[in-house]
Amino acid sequence: MFDFTLTVDEWKNIGIAIGIFVVFLGLRKLFTTYLFKFIIGLVKNIKVDIVTNILEAFEKPLRWVFVIIGIQVALPYLPFELLSATVEGKIVRSAFMILIGWGFFNLADSTSLFFSTFSKNFDFQVDRIIIPFVEKTIRVIVIALSVSVIADQWGFNVNGFVAGLGIGGLAFALAAREALANLFGGVVIITEKPFTIGDWIKTPSVEGVVEDISFRSTRVRTFAQALVTVPNSTLSNEPIINWAKMGKRQIAFHLGVTYDTPKAKLEKVVKEIKEMLIEHPEIHNEVIFVNFDRFSDSSLDLYLYFFTNTTMFGDYLTVKEDVNFRIMEILEKEHVEIAFPTRTLVIQKDGQPVKEQEEFFERSRG
Repeated sequence: MFDFTLTVDEWKNIGIAIGIFVVFLGLRKLFTTYLFKFIIGLVKNIKVDIVTNILEAFEKPLRWVFVIIGIQVALPYLPFELLSATVEGKIVRSAFMILIGWGFFNLADSTSLFFSTFSKNFDFQVDRIIIPFVEKTIRVIVIALSVSVIADQWGFNVNGFVAGLGIGGLAFALAAREALANLFGGVVIITEKPFTIGDWIKTPSVEGVVEDISFRSTRVRTFAQALVTVPNSTLSNEPIINWAKMGKRQIAFHLGVTYDTPKAKLEKVVKEIKEMLIEHPEIHNEVIFVNFDRFSDSSLDLYLYFFTNTTMFGDYLTVKEDVNFRIMEILEKEHVEIAFPTRTLVIQKDGQPVKEQEEFFERSRG
């Protein structure tokens, strides 16, 4: 129990302690409001982005440095002992370790800037999917190191703790089987790079745009704007179609014309359509097939197989539409009609077959 019956000198010392603490709070305010902002502005003007990010990462921890130093300087003036020198030293060292860890934890956000600078200076491309994964890895390492150092300050046997994990390793592995599977799945995705952030992918589980990958899962934004979280262990074991990696986009379909189309006109239509595709600026010229393919039940079928230069879905539809309109112009110019489904009926009349043809039109062939 503390004796609160204090002398005048002791009250003066308490006042001095409070005054010292208030002074350090004032210095903290002065530092954050003026000095720190001045330094940040100066560094930004000389365009040293990495230094700017380091300063901004340690801004909040530095504010608390003034508080800790203020308490440490003020404590000796108190007329009673709140903490022993040993305990006080451990608390101060632990507090500084927390602040350093806090700064490096914030600095992990600057990983993208580091990779950007590295890529620019050394002409080395870094996949965007690696950056968030590295950020999370750095944060886990910073937390683990900080906890280990602080535990060591308080006399805990960190080596013994790690050895204890080895003894219970089997039980831990069984309990964390799914977590480990997801972690290794994430490593597989990072190393093999079947997709990157921003890619449009399709798997049996999900289709959409990749937004993020973490240790446990990958987040995909569907085209209905739903956010789907897929465990990495699932995603790494599924076939993945990466539409964003297409160098060109396929168009393939059959075009049926009527059976009364003369052979010469059919050959001319095939030739003109092929020439149109070859000359089209948005059609890839490497593979273009336009051929009379088959005799169908109610049409002579041409087969068209080609690719667009663009892979963007909206632009792809625009090119496809333009090609369809040009094909219609060719057919109209050559007076060739598109075939409709037909059916021929044979009706018996007075024992003699009478052949009548009826055409059944459908608004949609799909």
